[in-house]
This record gives sequence, structure tokens and C-alpha cells, in this order.
Amino acid sequence: MSPAATETRRTPRPRADALRNRERIVSAAREMLVEYGPEVPLDEIARRAGVGNATLYRHFPDRAVLVREVVISVMSRTTERATTATADEADPFAALRRFVHEAADERIGALCPMLSGAFDSDHPDLHAGRERLEDAVLGLVERAQSAGRMRGDVAVGDLMVALSQLTRPLPGTACLNMDRFVHRHLQLFLDGLEAPARSELPGAAATLEDLRSTT
Repeated sequence: MSPAATETRRTPRPRADALRNRERIVSAAREMLVEYGPEVPLDEIARRAGVGNATLYRHFPDRAVLVREVVISVMSRTTERATTATADEADPFAALRRFVHEAADERIGALCPMLSGAFDSDHPDLHAGRERLEDAVLGLVERAQSAGRMRGDVAVGDLMVALSQLTRPLPGTACLNMDRFVHRHLQLFLDGLEAPARSELPGAAATLEDLRSTT
């Protein structure tokens, strides 16, 4: 038997209940990062996930590890939404519209910790996921603009900034009370993106490079 095979046999597989607990913790943290920001108490996350503090720390030894896991999860799920919308919708702007609303449901606002100076945006686990998400959203925008369905004086950065801002509640408000406004306000934003443009935008379009320079 090869050393690699021996090592595989020695490495225990995570138990099903442990995997479920990990998923519950990430899901709860995703919601609470949107509601309260990256400094939400970890014991509150454990309480919402229905696990004990010891279980949370067994999976995620510190806040940075948990936040990074949430960011990677949200990026992966949101990328899948963008890819599916592109494949399913013949109208490029319909694909963009569908992605924006579905990204809100995926709690894309949980990516906001990436803008914090304390967040390790250079961690190797983040690079691949970030590139896939950026490529997928850039493809949506370029496709809609090339078809003349989206105004040309905006860029991917404009879309991502607005999407992140509109999917997070105001400080001190309960997320459940604000959720009923999210898709309504996103639709107003999307109406402003559709071509032909009804006004001239001040300033310059925000690019992906602009967003990277803030992290």
C-alpha cells in the first residue's frame, strides 16, 4: 500500500453531525455579519446556530477564521448564482437583474468585512474565490452593456458597492424588519442601470481595481 493511501486511511472523516454543526455556524454567522457587522459576539452566533460555544471554537478557533469561512462561502454561492443566471437568461439585462436579486438572498452584504483593515484579504484561500466571483459578475455586466441593455457609464464596482450597501440594514435596526425593503430598493437601482440612461452620472465609474485598492 502506498504512503499516500496509508495517510488517507489514517485521516478520519468528519462525522455527519460535526459537518451539520459547522454548516449551521457558518449560516448563522452569515446572517449576523449582515445584521451587526464583523464584531458580532461569537457567543451570539453560537446561540443562533443552536450550538455551544465549545462547538463553535472547535470548528473556528478565532473570529478571523470564522469570518474568512463565511466570506468564502458567500463568494462561492454568489458566483454560482451569477453563472446560472448567465446560462438561463437569454436577455442579458434579465440575467443581471436575476443575479442582483439572488445575490441579495445569498447575503452578499456579508462580504463587507473584506473592506475592513483587520481583514486578511491576501489570504491564499480567498484569491481563487474572489477571482471567480469578479469574472462572473464582470461577464454579466459586459454582456448587458454590449447588447445595449445597460448604461455604459457604470462599471462592476458601481454594481458591487450598491449591492452591498442596499442589502445591509441601517445600524441599530433589525435585519428582519429591513428585509422587506431590500428587493424593492434593488429594483429601483436596477431601473437606473438600464439603458437608455436618463441622466448623466457625476464622477467616474467604480472599477474592480478601485474596490481592491480599498481593501
